[in-house]
Formats: sequence, C-alpha cells, structure tokens
Amino acid sequence: MKSHRNISNGSIEFTPATFTLVGIPGLEEEYIWISIPFCLMYIIIFIGNGLILHIIRIDPALHQPMYFFLAMLAFVELGVSASTMPTVLGIFLFGTRNISFGGCLLQMFSMHSFTLMESGVLLAMSVDRFVAIYSPLRYTTILTIPRITGMGATIALRSVVLMFPLLFLLKGLPFCGHNSLTHSYCLHSDLIKLPCADTRPNSILGLFVITSTFGLDSLLIMVSYLLILHTVLGIASGAGRWKALNTCVSHICAVLVYYVPMISLSLLHRFGRHLSPLLQTVMANAYLFFPPVVNPIVYSIKTKEIRNSIVRILPRKRGEV
Repeated sequence: MKSHRNISNGSIEFTPATFTLVGIPGLEEEYIWISIPFCLMYIIIFIGNGLILHIIRIDPALHQPMYFFLAMLAFVELGVSASTMPTVLGIFLFGTRNISFGGCLLQMFSMHSFTLMESGVLLAMSVDRFVAIYSPLRYTTILTIPRITGMGATIALRSVVLMFPLLFLLKGLPFCGHNSLTHSYCLHSDLIKLPCADTRPNSILGLFVITSTFGLDSLLIMVSYLLILHTVLGIASGAGRWKALNTCVSHICAVLVYYVPMISLSLLHRFGRHLSPLLQTVMANAYLFFPPVVNPIVYSIKTKEIRNSIVRILPRKRGEV
C-alpha cells in the first residue's frame, strides 16, 4: 500500500495515499449483477429529479413558493447521488475499489453537505405548508422570491460551514496504514474508525452537527405539523379540512422516506453491531438511494400541477422530435 510518512514524537505515522472501498462484503462475484439495480436507480434519480427541475423552470404556473422548494429538494438529491455515483458504479461495473485520500475526503464532504441541505429543505417545505394553510391569502406575499432565495442560501451555507471543520480534523489525523472502508463511498462514520489517534474532537463535533441539523430540523418539522393540525381543526367544513391536509401528503411522504431509513440506520449502528455487515450495507444504501428515487415519483403522482405539467410537456417534446 502506498502511503505518506510523517515522523511525530518519535513514532512513524501513515496517511494512506488511497482508501479501499469494500462495497458489499461477500458478494464480490455478483457485482456485475448488482450493478444493474444501481444503474437503474441512478437513471430514475437523474431523469426523475431532472424532469422536476425542468418543468418547474419552464412552466410559469409552477413559479410558486411550494414548487421552488420542491426544486431545491430535487437539486440536493441530485447532488447526493452525483457524489456517490463515481465510486458506486466504479466498484460494481469496473471493479475499481481504490479512491485517493483527497478524493475520499471530497466525496465525504460533498455527500454529507448535500444530505444536511436535504434536511434543511424539508424543514423549509414544512414552513411553506404551514404558511399556505394558516394564511393562504398572504402566502405569496410572505414567501417572496427574495425570502425563498435567502432560505435556500442559508440552508446551503449552514451545511457547508458545519462540514468544513470535520473535513480539516480528519485531514490532520494519522491513519497508521489503516485504509479499508466498509461501504461503496466515503462516510464520516467509516473514516473516523481508522485513525490511530484521539478522535474524540471529531466525534463531539459530529454529534453537534447531527443534533443541530437532523435533530433540530426534525423537531421543528414536528412543531410545524402540530401548528398545521391545529389550524386545520379550526376549518369549519370537512371538505376544507381534507383539502388542506391533502396538500401536505407529498411532503409527509418525503419526510418519512428521508428520516425513517436514517433512524433505522442509526439504531442499527448503535444496537445491531452483532448483525450481518451485509444488512448494515443495505440499510446505508437505502438511506442514500431511497429518497431521491421515491420523491420524484410521489410528487409526480400526488401533485396535480406537476402531473398536468408533465402531461403537457411530453407531447410537445415528442412533436419536436
């Protein structure tokens, strides 16, 4: 294994030139077949989320706050998937299991940053739903384009600022020759197991990042829906209550497909260390792939305006061809 050597306090410390990505342990002989569902998922992700972005951009009827937030969600999900695609397809299609030290840190930073952004966007979408139900007549005057842009910029800045210290803390740690990672991409939780030095600052900062993003965001989403429920119960007619709640169904699905795999994976890491590594790998992949595959499908089916826009655009595209 190629490595760089640093002499520190009389001991030799190694920083690996490359990391080895294990992929899916025990199924190496089946990688060419495993590549098929991964390729299909990437195709669905890029076509589905790309189509959402395209129709929101070209259809003036969709230039409303709800759809601008949906465009943000599609964009960050494309970012997560683009971050993982080079190593995932490299392993399963071409047997390329090595990634450079710098490339691994870049992938970790990009993937986790976009994942944090996704949590923030889901929170912004819950605020959007509350404003739409609580004050429908002032909806577009409260959520103006400058405010939506500011919310998006704040979400992106928060994610990048929180991830930068983790990146530099990892870069400064000695790895002593340990370079094998248990997934098809570089996760912080994987990388932090390898250094032969005190990683408590990394763990403390990582816990702070998780608490101040996923923890806080999920709590505020719950508060938003409690306020939405309180507002809906004040609507006189049953038809009005159902119509108001129906506008939240797609977002509730997006929240569930994002947080349920994440919570399941966290519980598995915490209490299921005796379970098969294959199960942990499957859950990690579900956490990263399930939301960007499912969300475009859910929004296309459940949101009438999105569905109508797709129906209008597709015949036009076929006519141009």
